[in-house]
Amino acid sequence: MNLLREFFTDPVIFFSFSGLAIVIGMCVFYAVFFIKKATEEESNQKS
Repeated sequence: MNLLREFFTDPVIFFSFSGLAIVIGMCVFYAVFFIKKATEEESNQKS
């Protein structure tokens, strides 16, 4: 529990991991978005 308390009390650790989570979330979103659009375009070209 000391690590969890340290995470919320130290702003450097908090903002670093929060920023990292946002960046990873954006990467996952755009990867899924790109794969979905590429699959849709491929199926439109075959029709």
